Amino acid sequence: MIKVDDIAFVRFSAPDLDKMEMFLKDFGLVRAHRDDKTLYMRGLDPDPYFHVTHLGEPGFIGLAFEAKSDGDLAQIAKSEDAKVETLDGPGGGKVVRLTDPNGFKVEVVAARSPLEKLDVPATDLTNDARAQPRRNHLKRLQLKTAHVKRLGHCVINVKDFRASEAWYKSRFGLITSDEIFIGSEDQALGAFMRCDRGDLPADHHTMFMVGTGTPKFNHAAFEVVDYDDLMAGHHLLKSKGYVHEWGVGRHILGSQVFDYWRDPWGHAVEHWTDGDLLTASWGSRKAPIDDLVGVQWGMPAPPTMA
Repeated sequence: MIKVDDIAFVRFSAPDLDKMEMFLKDFGLVRAHRDDKTLYMRGLDPDPYFHVTHLGEPGFIGLAFEAKSDGDLAQIAKSEDAKVETLDGPGGGKVVRLTDPNGFKVEVVAARSPLEKLDVPATDLTNDARAQPRRNHLKRLQLKTAHVKRLGHCVINVKDFRASEAWYKSRFGLITSDEIFIGSEDQALGAFMRCDRGDLPADHHTMFMVGTGTPKFNHAAFEVVDYDDLMAGHHLLKSKGYVHEWGVGRHILGSQVFDYWRDPWGHAVEHWTDGDLLTASWGSRKAPIDDLVGVQWGMPAPPTMA
């Protein structure tokens, strides 16, 4: 077992790279590289890319985790009887390619060269009941794309939750943050899992798997700058006629403010901000399904998110 450091990217295929790039730009991503057959998109952080689209029939291909070192790649390659190969796309690097029990491609990458970090837009001061620092300054937000910082997590539906959980944990060292149960606590449906970064905080979940019985991509989530940035992006996407799925609201599990949309081929993608950060010592909990589909504010999950 190795302990992965974060999620690295998600891979899709689509029959029209122009259409996908237009949507992703409106969603707040930035082109990192493109050729005749592949589109690589990035965000504000120096990650060379975190969303890949290959020319082909529409679909989800898989996800990738970031390993801490080349040594981790060599270790997992040996244990899985796999090869360490050269990684495609900007930033180079190395990769070990695996297939999970559901048929999803799972890559483990390391040694990617970062790109130059893009400027984070300045956040306007906010007056609230605690303090009023914004004086003689009018807040005027423009209709613009959100600014996506990074990929935060990927959610997949799986054939058998326990089998998939064991596969991912035994290889990548993931920790359960919240296990979801139906009825009694021994009736597990799925789990939110985070990276084990020791004393360094990690997102409440890097992946979430749901045991629906049928393998399927559920959604991928991208962090934006702040609440105003999320709302500005919401209204721009709405003005351009994209398909809105769910939000705006605040999750119970993970605590994020969220907003879900569909790309041109129906894949759900999420804007989020203000999520929980947990160290390894925080441990694990169990939560009822009501906490999964419920919200702290906003509308509960629609059936289409299952």
